[in-house]
Amino acid sequence: MVSDRLPKSVGIGRGSGPIRPACGQGAALSPRSLTRIPPLLHPRRKGRKLRKSSITRALGGGALALGLVAAGTVAAAAEDQEPVADQGSGQDQAQDLLAAMERDLGLTTAEAEQRMADEAEARSIDNELRTELGEAWGGSYFDGDSGELTVAVTDESATDEVAAAGANPEIVTYGTDELEAIVDEFNAQGSQLGNGITGWYADSSADAVVVEVTSGNEDAVDDLVSETGVEAGAVQAAETDEAPELYADIVGGDPYMIGGTGRCSIGFAVEGGFATAGHCGDVGTEVSSEDGSGTGTVGGSEFPGTDMGFVEADDNWTPTSTVNDYEGGTLEVAGSEQAPEGASICRSGSTTGFHCGEIEAHDQTVEYPQGQVQGLTQTNVCAEPGDSGGSWLADDQAQGVTSGGSGNCTIGGTTFYQPIEPILDEFNLTLVTS
Repeated sequence: MVSDRLPKSVGIGRGSGPIRPACGQGAALSPRSLTRIPPLLHPRRKGRKLRKSSITRALGGGALALGLVAAGTVAAAAEDQEPVADQGSGQDQAQDLLAAMERDLGLTTAEAEQRMADEAEARSIDNELRTELGEAWGGSYFDGDSGELTVAVTDESATDEVAAAGANPEIVTYGTDELEAIVDEFNAQGSQLGNGITGWYADSSADAVVVEVTSGNEDAVDDLVSETGVEAGAVQAAETDEAPELYADIVGGDPYMIGGTGRCSIGFAVEGGFATAGHCGDVGTEVSSEDGSGTGTVGGSEFPGTDMGFVEADDNWTPTSTVNDYEGGTLEVAGSEQAPEGASICRSGSTTGFHCGEIEAHDQTVEYPQGQVQGLTQTNVCAEPGDSGGSWLADDQAQGVTSGGSGNCTIGGTTFYQPIEPILDEFNLTLVTS
């Protein structure tokens, strides 16, 4: 087969995760005005100890990028071939998802069924309120234990509407718009990897922007806050003991070959081809199915900055609305409704198969040696080299394509994906759905 390893490619560092502020938010604070407080338990990763200083600090691990390789797959077959796998019924799809959630989230069948139902309702409520509340919408997150959706609002008068819709309202100081403005300010500063900062993201549950920094470089976060003039009370720092790296394996199931030198995974079928990770190939690169019966060309690619790509398929490569479940069947894709923080999510990858976990943060900025990547989503799903480019699903809703991560599927890890909607918008693509 093709070489097992590509040149190092995409991935990002990540700390242990967001933490809730231990002090009040709201008053403008200088970067160094907060007093030290005793260690506390991380509220979202049980057992992890966090420590705070001038800006809230957390102890965690770093992350590696997973590079260009077959991860989730949308079955694609040449016209003269049978599909890779028959499309399963809705019942079969539900059973496949339930089995993966039971295995990876430690749920019983009844608990997995209830969670899927709760999350379907939460996605619907969240997307409805996001539109109806307008500027008052301050973010959202889902609690897998209670099955409840919390919607943050910056206007107290919006709490009744949130409650009436079936979600828990939470009044916050900053909200998504202000947090994303801080993210934009940080992004405008350019790469901070040389200062020990590996990334940042807006965390709705903490109502803060979390900046990830390698141990011993915590002052770099204070400096970044000072340089940008953003409010220190809206920023938390999470320590990581690993720096991000980019790497890629060339393995997969339902893979596509990249210029005869590498291999990545199909993400999701779009009309005329499929979406995948941008680092998988430059525009004009010729690609093919593993057996060569289907061919195409990279029609769009952005990396770094974002990690978006799409392949224009020739007539001998037929996209379908399915994702490989690595149990001998496929899962249907019905849409692309975004899942909130805390929701369960599953990933299909050619190296490690089908795995599930939870969404930890949206709008993550990551610092790669090759450059900064913005707008990723962070999860606690495991992945390994070779899973890059593959598909992410929340129930039957497309979420994104694998970019990078850390750890592995033996000890667990953190994985980031590039959301699907920006890919569709950037390249004017239409998702193929059932």
